[in-house]
Amino acid sequence: MKNQIGNNISMTLFGESHGPCIGITLDGLPAGFKIDEERIRQDMDQRKAKGKISTQRHEEDKVEIVSGYFEGYTTGSALTILIQNQNTRSADYKKTQYRLRPGHADYTAYEKYKGFQDYRGGGHFSGRLTACIVAAGSICRQILESKNVYTGTHLKQVHHILDDSFDEKNLYNQIQAVNHMDFAILNPEKKEEMIQCIEQAASNKDSVGGILETAIINYPSGIGEPFFDSIESILSHLLFSIPAVKGVSFGEGFGFASLYGSQANDAFVYTDRIQTKTNHNAGINGGISNGMPILIHTCVKPTPSIFKEQESVDYQTKENVKLVIQGRHDPCILHRARVVVDSMVAFGLLDLWMSDKANGGWV
Repeated sequence: MKNQIGNNISMTLFGESHGPCIGITLDGLPAGFKIDEERIRQDMDQRKAKGKISTQRHEEDKVEIVSGYFEGYTTGSALTILIQNQNTRSADYKKTQYRLRPGHADYTAYEKYKGFQDYRGGGHFSGRLTACIVAAGSICRQILESKNVYTGTHLKQVHHILDDSFDEKNLYNQIQAVNHMDFAILNPEKKEEMIQCIEQAASNKDSVGGILETAIINYPSGIGEPFFDSIESILSHLLFSIPAVKGVSFGEGFGFASLYGSQANDAFVYTDRIQTKTNHNAGINGGISNGMPILIHTCVKPTPSIFKEQESVDYQTKENVKLVIQGRHDPCILHRARVVVDSMVAFGLLDLWMSDKANGGWV
């Protein structure tokens, strides 16, 4: 099982949804960085389940840093975070242990791990483990922000309802605004409509997905590599590691398909520095940052755990069966997943920057 990612800094994820705890280790962080624990708590709070639009499994998600941290500062050794699991109901999964849940990793887990995987709550495949990513990502975001690099994500689309897009002339203020919202949107008139859409899906024993839009500002130019370690390659790898993510695009993304080259190209202009007049390519050329804002769209599928009766197969008996899922599940995870996206992006950007540091670029 591959649980580690990263080059100059690495992230190792461990634990299961219904095990004693979940955790993550960050290795390669610079020594002497002061960590704001209150900021970690605030970021963790954005991932927590709230109200009717979230699962009724509520966890304290108290972050415990057990290594690599002393008297408020990183030590330079491996930093390990533990989060206790306290509100599990494993019995919800026992009676349907062998009934393969549509849209989940049950079948592929059986095929790969031969039945030795922890099936309770999805085990290691569970979105529960994203709590660790948020805790680690909060530290990465703090380091980037000390370098004036800011990341923010809002709900661009919930099912068929669209929010406004980020305005590149006002990104700093918009990023600060969404980072202080529980339900992060740019157009406040869309909030109630989106929430009603989620609640309606829940009342129908169903779920909805959507699109998250992420903006990163003030990331230096010249970072990244062509081809295999391009900014798009690194960030896509990380974002596709988030459960339920099924699509990632940068800038115009698939919209490039309907443009002419004269429309898609970003003309260069010099004011106090070299920059582009437009930003269709999302601050990236040839896999390398050009100093313009990086804009990402992440598509999140509807939560697969729905309460409608579905067709399935019993893995043990190989019989066709009907399945009604039990337990506590989100009718939509977008409002909780957006801080996970911010966290993954921050880790990737910091790792890329640390790679540049290895070549004398960290200033």
